[in-house]
Amino acid sequence: MTVATVTRSEFTKFFSTSVWWVLGLVLVVYIASTAGALAFVFGAVSNGTLRGDGAPVPTEGVAPLLYSLAASVGYVIPLILGTLIVTIEFRHKTLTATFLTTPRRGTVLWAKIVAGIVVGVGFGIVGALSSVGPAAGFLAVFGIDTDLGAGSTWALIARVVLALTIWVVVGIGVGTLVRNQVAAVVGVLVFTQFLEPIARTAGAFVEGLDTVTNYLPGAASDALVGASIFQMAGAGASTSGLEWWAGGAVLLGYALVLLVLGYALNWRRDVS
Repeated sequence: MTVATVTRSEFTKFFSTSVWWVLGLVLVVYIASTAGALAFVFGAVSNGTLRGDGAPVPTEGVAPLLYSLAASVGYVIPLILGTLIVTIEFRHKTLTATFLTTPRRGTVLWAKIVAGIVVGVGFGIVGALSSVGPAAGFLAVFGIDTDLGAGSTWALIARVVLALTIWVVVGIGVGTLVRNQVAAVVGVLVFTQFLEPIARTAGAFVEGLDTVTNYLPGAASDALVGASIFQMAGAGASTSGLEWWAGGAVLLGYALVLLVLGYALNWRRDVS
């Protein structure tokens, strides 16, 4: 069977489950509510509606930071999605039937990657709209420039879509390497929500450590996008460590390494 034929089968399997719309809904609610809330706070503080004791909140350049939210905080959703694309089949043993109809396992993996890229683009667009829509709306209400007339803003939004797409492929790599669904998802959450944030925070205070933490996957993703909401809080989340293209190359490198290791160590083994 060709990659195209197997890819169509992958789409059928994927959309026959509730995973895609549940995670899509989580992504929309999570990103839209976060972007809207932060835009409201920035706007309300900037015009004095909300008062604080700290320094005035700068409004210049706020819009791109808010638009990047889908990638800077929402990337874990497409990462989990990619992981589940593979681990669900290991869990329910459906890969056995797939391998019987398509003995060339490399073809099956390529089909999952192609399907994952297409789905990732969709999730990327949804994620980008979920951050841009509410953020731009609240910024406009408070008279803050939305920067939607700037080509650089749309380039950033396109890179958000690209980053989320690559995260799905990274997730497929994780799922290929770690067969157990629970272990894979827990590992993803522990790394993205605990280990990497601690390492990047440490990189902001330990001299020379940032030369290492800039190459962590989340940092590389932020570099690819070119902005991160965490820049406003410091904590080593600056995107200045890598150029956008280098950040994209590093993130793709993680996907490639995981896929190669997963194929070599697990994909060719019997499904048990």
